[in-house]
Amino acid sequence: MTEVVAWPQDRTCPYDPAEGYRSLRENRPLGRIRLYDGREAWLVTGHAVGRRLLNDPRISSDQQHPNFPFPAPRFAGSQEFRTPLLGVDGADHKVHRRGLIPSFSYKRVSSLRPHIQETVDGCVDRMLEKGPPADITEDLAVAVSSQTVCSLLGVPYDENEFFKDRVYRVLRSSSNEEAQDASIQLQKYLGELFDRKEAEKTTGDLLSDLLEDQARNNTIPRHELIGIVVLLLLAGYDTTASMISLSTFTLLQHPEQLAQLRADPSLMPTAVEELLRFQSVAEGVLRVATGDIEIGAQTIRADDPVVFSNSLMNRDGEMYPSPDELSWSRSARHHFAFGHGIHQCVGQNLARAEIEISLRTLFERIPDIRLALPADEVPMPPADTVQGPVELLVTW
Repeated sequence: MTEVVAWPQDRTCPYDPAEGYRSLRENRPLGRIRLYDGREAWLVTGHAVGRRLLNDPRISSDQQHPNFPFPAPRFAGSQEFRTPLLGVDGADHKVHRRGLIPSFSYKRVSSLRPHIQETVDGCVDRMLEKGPPADITEDLAVAVSSQTVCSLLGVPYDENEFFKDRVYRVLRSSSNEEAQDASIQLQKYLGELFDRKEAEKTTGDLLSDLLEDQARNNTIPRHELIGIVVLLLLAGYDTTASMISLSTFTLLQHPEQLAQLRADPSLMPTAVEELLRFQSVAEGVLRVATGDIEIGAQTIRADDPVVFSNSLMNRDGEMYPSPDELSWSRSARHHFAFGHGIHQCVGQNLARAEIEISLRTLFERIPDIRLALPADEVPMPPADTVQGPVELLVTW
């Protein structure tokens, strides 16, 4: 066992695990961490053990469990509510997920690629017309992810600023009260939007599909439908946007790998998988044990909080030789960027398409793009939220 390490910790390098996790990396597959409120928890750092445990029914996503591990005070209020999809297990989770799968299938996402391409082209057009410097985070990453998720859900894009502000406050506010207030505002708006769509009998978007499924099967209460859409908005805006922005930064810091992509654009899907592994923008998968689980000579006891470190599992040298190197020659399959098991991200096909199209288009159309300030001056968010540049100024 290692000493108990504080978690989460800020990264020194935007795409590498925090330096304070070094002892945890050296003593896989389990370590001990201390959460912000002083409680201790298990940290899963080994790739094989992570896959095993995320498939174990004794590892629960129930956020209402009194020992559930939260990374910051603003999330603690989630225990007061039953969070659909993300915070439930078993039959309830299956019901929530079933209605989403058709909207995020490979076929459906493929049909959205022309729209994503048009959105990305429009963002790059505006960047070129305005001239340098441009902020990749705001001008490309957030714009692409927000327009795409609004189009998929059937949310009017002219109210995008409202969503961006509330999503930001849910994910990055300093207090539980502010985060909860923003979440309530999102739920209120979506409830009214559901009512309008139901009255107008709209079709062709995810919100309309969920309403149709509810009317046909009557399996998901309206408030849970709203909760599911809030989660999709949060994931669609922030996680994918962070991946696009941080991937741009990472490629600009790895000119040899970027040159390989420019010489052979067919490598881009492989590169996206490797970037997902290498960067781990979402650091922790949060769970709680409901029964005793033996891991070698150690035992995770029932009611123990358990955190899965994506950045450490994705840098496990037993799974990925030379894990701290960015390489297009490896197969990065089975990374944890989208989780694993029954709670694996339902929107991963869409995220991959947005990242791939954004990066390919950006580097094709602005071949001499470069950072507009030193790399160590790029502002990054604190460790308790999704990792990606707060602002990424580039020039050409």
